[in-house]
Amino acid sequence: MKDHQTIRPGLTLAVLTGLNLFNYLDRYVLAAVLDPMKREFSLTDGQAGRITTVFMLGYFLTSPLFGWLGDRAPRRWLVAAGVFVWSLGTVCTGWAAAFGTLLLFRVLVGVGEASYATVSPAWIADLYPKERRNNALTIFYVAIPVGSALGVLLGSQIAVHLGWRYAFYWAGGPGLLLALLGMFLPEPQRGATDEAGSATAKPALRDYLGLLLLPDYLLVVGGYVAYTFALGAFGNWGPTFLTRVHGLEPAKAGLFFGGTLVVAGLVSTFVGGFAATAWQRRNPAGYAWMLGLSTLAAVPVAFGAFLTGSLTVAMVFLALAMLLLFLSTGPVNTLILETVPTNMRASAMAASIFAIHLGGDLWSTEIVGHLSDTFGSLRRGVLVLPVALAVCAALWLWLAMRTRREARAV
Repeated sequence: MKDHQTIRPGLTLAVLTGLNLFNYLDRYVLAAVLDPMKREFSLTDGQAGRITTVFMLGYFLTSPLFGWLGDRAPRRWLVAAGVFVWSLGTVCTGWAAAFGTLLLFRVLVGVGEASYATVSPAWIADLYPKERRNNALTIFYVAIPVGSALGVLLGSQIAVHLGWRYAFYWAGGPGLLLALLGMFLPEPQRGATDEAGSATAKPALRDYLGLLLLPDYLLVVGGYVAYTFALGAFGNWGPTFLTRVHGLEPAKAGLFFGGTLVVAGLVSTFVGGFAATAWQRRNPAGYAWMLGLSTLAAVPVAFGAFLTGSLTVAMVFLALAMLLLFLSTGPVNTLILETVPTNMRASAMAASIFAIHLGGDLWSTEIVGHLSDTFGSLRRGVLVLPVALAVCAALWLWLAMRTRREARAV
């Protein structure tokens, strides 16, 4: 029994992390095949952008439903169903015969990913005690940059040799089988690794409304909204900025951003997550200090990247900004789960997903575009992004100081 209990958390974490890698691989394969897809369906840039918009709508609009289910229903079934649905949507994207059906299938991908993204972190939180939880979540979320990069890399290679439709077949096909893994994972009791007496009752309506009365949770999510606003637009406009402002060839700009994303994502997610765990052991505000200080440090770096006239300096500063910003990946999700009652974790994650996309990256790319049109300069348009990071840093530093005061008062 002891060996089983020792091995099971690691095995479950490995499976959930592997599935999360496919989650982001399936999401980002679209970016690799967008041009041939546009040509076949005779799409405008606006219509091509709509493909991502409908995915995002399916993703964040259904996340509250899956959050509610995640605090009540067996999570292994929700995980298995989510993997199957997003994989089916990915495969069907390759079968789409018209633009309308293609949009429908991308909505399906978003719905499946919403189920997985809301339930899995809460599951991991119940597998690991508080002192090990952030490291486990850091491992889970390192799948984001790896899966995203693999989606772009594999998608582009398959599209070149077999056509864009096969990229979706090969990306989504394995998930239809991998979904079975979720059904057989041993599921821990909610609150199993928390202090005795933690609430595990099914939440009532007043509990959901109570999330709006939790200052620490609101500060975490508020900062995350501003963070997602900046990163969402940065990911879209970054390569174009280097091309338009500094004259870098599009292929080289894409290669730089893709390579930097993988390296920064892997290195900083691990370093930030494990360093924050060590900091938290010595300081109850360690997670929050990691969030606030790393984001604050990124603000002048981002301003420098956008204002310099040197291509080399811009690229170095952009890479440094990515390294600083990925330090937050693990701790921010840990704080979302640990600033709410045990029986509200899936709902808290769902509410966070809803908020960061509705207030963040759903609009930020378009806002930067409008600012660029208004000022006649993309350089001026992107300056709103470090401003958003400054707002994020202020909220997370406020949380750190608040946590420190509360710890001293005990």
